[in-house]
Amino acid sequence: MTAVYNAAANSGVMAAEDIKVRALPYNRFLLHQGEQQFVHVNCRLLAGRSPEQKLVLSEDIREALAELLPEVYSISVEVIDMDPASYRKRVLALRYPA
Repeated sequence: MTAVYNAAANSGVMAAEDIKVRALPYNRFLLHQGEQQFVHVNCRLLAGRSPEQKLVLSEDIREALAELLPEVYSISVEVIDMDPASYRKRVLALRYPA
């Protein structure tokens, strides 16, 4: 997760403080010829980045994971545009102890 975060932050496509990384393991899956490992990253961004920016982001993340996980059979990254007209978010203000 740290490798994905750092690659996204260093890509220049988004601000580091806007990045959230979540991992969802799959207990059941089927891969070609019985391979047992894969990593797939869905990278959701508010629409507005250029195709070039999205390519840089996906390549940077894929290469960081390939370096970290050289034995993993399949590593893929998909950049998905989110519709800013319908995306809504609420964030609570941080409360620090006095």
